[in-house]
Amino acid sequence: MAKNKNRKSSASFKENIAEIGTTFKEGDLKTRLSFIIMGIGPVMRGQYVKGFAYLLSEILFFWYFFGFGLQYLSKFGTLGNVETHTENRLIVYGDNSFLILLYGLLTIVIIAAFIYIWRMNVRENYLEEQKLKKGLKLEKNSKVLGSLLDENFDKTLLTLPVLGIFVFTVLPIIFMICVAFTNYDKQHQSPAHLFTWVGLKNFKSLFSFGGNGLGATFGKVLIWTLVWAFFATLTSYFLGILVALLINKKGIKFKKLWRTILVMTIAVPQFVSLLYVSKLFTDTGIINGWLLKLHWITSPIPFWTNPTLAKVMIILINIWVGIPYMMLIATGILMNIPADLYESAKIDGANGWQMFKSITLPYMLFVTGPFLLTQFTGNLNNFNVIYLLTQGGPKSMKMAGNAGETDLLVTWLYKMTVNDTNYKMAAVIGIMVFIVTAVTSLIVYNALPSVKDEEGFQ
Repeated sequence: MAKNKNRKSSASFKENIAEIGTTFKEGDLKTRLSFIIMGIGPVMRGQYVKGFAYLLSEILFFWYFFGFGLQYLSKFGTLGNVETHTENRLIVYGDNSFLILLYGLLTIVIIAAFIYIWRMNVRENYLEEQKLKKGLKLEKNSKVLGSLLDENFDKTLLTLPVLGIFVFTVLPIIFMICVAFTNYDKQHQSPAHLFTWVGLKNFKSLFSFGGNGLGATFGKVLIWTLVWAFFATLTSYFLGILVALLINKKGIKFKKLWRTILVMTIAVPQFVSLLYVSKLFTDTGIINGWLLKLHWITSPIPFWTNPTLAKVMIILINIWVGIPYMMLIATGILMNIPADLYESAKIDGANGWQMFKSITLPYMLFVTGPFLLTQFTGNLNNFNVIYLLTQGGPKSMKMAGNAGETDLLVTWLYKMTVNDTNYKMAAVIGIMVFIVTAVTSLIVYNALPSVKDEEGFQ
């Protein structure tokens, strides 16, 4: 499949080059002029809307490129050479590596977009010329404008959202990936100091597993992240289903009351509830205070200072937070399972466990499979629960990069960015978070019943 795709893309590229050459060779003067002055061909043929749009694109590109972008693109290879310094007690500002990287990337993307628009311009000239050779009439300008609100209305409507996604999502992601290949940290922070490209040096540091370096810490944090995501997802999922079954069981009174009590845990913002719970279990908190007062313990239980106990506590508290979500979802799904299935199973002599295993659970897994995947992915990056309860602690001398025993990859990334200003390693970890999330999500997705056997279930 990959080879076929590469062959197709290679063939498509060659076809485009061949078509450009043929268009210039066989085209008339108007078409050839459009290779240099975009849109001149359509304008000369009376296609003023398309022609002036292409011409305006070229004018804006050269205005941006020579007036702004070129100065940053010319320094993109080094990210700057002149540092900010003092001369005669005056600050002389030099290059700003951050802006060079940011605007350099933006300029590269704009160049790529311009090449694409230029290619559209060439093709438009080719199509117009072919139509005229066949004796066909070109579209009227009014029709071209009207199409923006008719058959091409989707493009008109999506232009601003796509630009917004690119500027506020795609470009920052590309910027973050580039930072991973630089030495951008506290010692090389612009505008006071420059940073530059270092290749794969940061990745080598992360995967150097000897001693107590970043590599060993990354391994520990990664394993805990996966363990946490697994238990946090499955415990909330199955216990949520169990609670929903218990509340929906015939003969249970005050069903609305029990649901309301459970929903209260998610109605209160986690910033309030989790911070409060974290204080309850400190050495001087209410829990240890009462246990000491009742003489059940002689010294405070290290809920947050013992690494193993802290991890167990986080998973247990997450159950309290996660069950209500699953309970609400499961309640709606359970009401839609055909009662005939249970009646038939009872006639065949099935007990409660057998009906749950053969009817309820397969139905739930099929319907809630995508939700289970999103929960698992969300728990891989669950910043709130970890940071509000333990701030990633307890700290360990065996872990580098200011990481704690309960840090997830995402909380470790946050510490590196905000506390340590180690942007280069934070960018590397950000890439690893994406890879881990993508790989595990694909594995879980392919294991879902709704993906593996949709027709069989139906």
